[in-house]
Amino acid sequence: MPTRILFVCLGNICRSPAAEGVFRALSPGAETDSAGTASYHAGEPPYGPMQAAARARGLDISDLRARQFRRDDFADFDLIIAMDASNLDNIEALRPAGNGTPVRLFTAYAPETGADHVPDPYYTRDFDGCLDLIEAAAKGLKAAL
Repeated sequence: MPTRILFVCLGNICRSPAAEGVFRALSPGAETDSAGTASYHAGEPPYGPMQAAARARGLDISDLRARQFRRDDFADFDLIIAMDASNLDNIEALRPAGNGTPVRLFTAYAPETGADHVPDPYYTRDFDGCLDLIEAAAKGLKAAL
């Protein structure tokens, strides 16, 4: 069972820290982290409106800080979860030769939603809808493990 799971989005201030927070609440024994494929927000806490939406659901993600995805993450984690196909492609572009760490789309764990990606609420402004999808995928991921 993968116990070291990395959640990845673009800037690591909305989707991936929310996914990390939701999953660590569901599976406190799992080692989790989150990262962004871009370095725009490195060192910053999750975006305020995402923190507020998470807090309204009883999740505190204020301790998280954004960082950029790096090649070493393939060795440091058992499973890497991408929020959308662009993130997945950017992750795969950094894969070291011979590395077999699985990289999966988060929505693959919530087929009942019909979603093929987790929309970025930084742009859509739908923080609650994003969290609904993240919660469904996190439950599916936990069940799959």
